[in-house]
Amino acid sequence: MDSVVELPCPICLTEGKLMMRAHSAEIPYFGEHTQVTLLCDECGWRQTDFIPADGAKPGGWSICIDDISVLSARIVRSSSCTVCIPELDLEVNPGTSNAGYVTNVEGLLVRFADVVELVSRDLLEDGGDDAVSRCQELSDRISALKNGDFSEEIHVVLLDPRGHSQILHENAVPRELTGEELARLPVGADPAIFSTDEI
Repeated sequence: MDSVVELPCPICLTEGKLMMRAHSAEIPYFGEHTQVTLLCDECGWRQTDFIPADGAKPGGWSICIDDISVLSARIVRSSSCTVCIPELDLEVNPGTSNAGYVTNVEGLLVRFADVVELVSRDLLEDGGDDAVSRCQELSDRISALKNGDFSEEIHVVLLDPRGHSQILHENAVPRELTGEELARLPVGADPAIFSTDEI
């Protein structure tokens, strides 16, 4: 269902060009979710989020990448979720144009690898040899995981103050977020420029 949002675009501030697209569907193993996408026809800005039909509370999920089956574990990441791999010192926080997505652990590793490669290319141009070496080390460790080398203990961690993110695997561990985590975790842009009654 598409509808015009009677607010200006948060990026280009153009009136009458902001659309909301809402689509409810059953995501296998996760239940019914509504995918809400805000998009501006003027500047192309878009933000997507997944909202579960049942109530959600702030929560975290973690899984140890210790078996080939874990690479195919499903991940639903909302736009308010921080994703980290603590042992590699990698973390992605929600931003102003952050999007929710559904992937698996291997897909998440590919996303991190792509960013490490991009940073490495930029550092090569600037001549930061130590930082380039660090990027190469990260890239090698991510590649080893994707290729089934589970010799070191590596975890994927999702921290979601809005509680819309999940990892689907029998070894995934859910938990509540601490007060300290809730205070420090960013939630990104607030997609709630409409009420849930409008969906």
